[in-house]
Amino acid sequence: QVQLVESGGGLVQPGGSLRLSCAASGITFSRYTMSWYRQAPGKERELVARITTTGGSTYYGDSVQGRCTISRDNAKNTVFLEMNNLKPEDTAVYYCNGFWALHNSWGQGTQVTVSS
Repeated sequence: QVQLVESGGGLVQPGGSLRLSCAASGITFSRYTMSWYRQAPGKERELVARITTTGGSTYYGDSVQGRCTISRDNAKNTVFLEMNNLKPEDTAVYYCNGFWALHNSWGQGTQVTVSS
């Protein structure tokens, strides 16, 4: 059974930092391209960052470019999202996603709230 479990969300002040983690089980993690998405109330889910299987290539959405770093540890079946200089508009539920061939899996999400 595939499981992606996010952690690390919470309340942070503007300008602060957070590190999100997503632990995977039930999959051959190293085969999966991993991504972070987010969804704010009343908005569509958007891609935040993506990392290829070996970590050799990454992609970032325009809204987080320069403020986020995605990384992965294939030995620990975990993908990370480091977020810096957080802004109120970063407030959203952040979801972990993994896909490989026809397999597409989502975590349950972790809430990030940026507020003073």
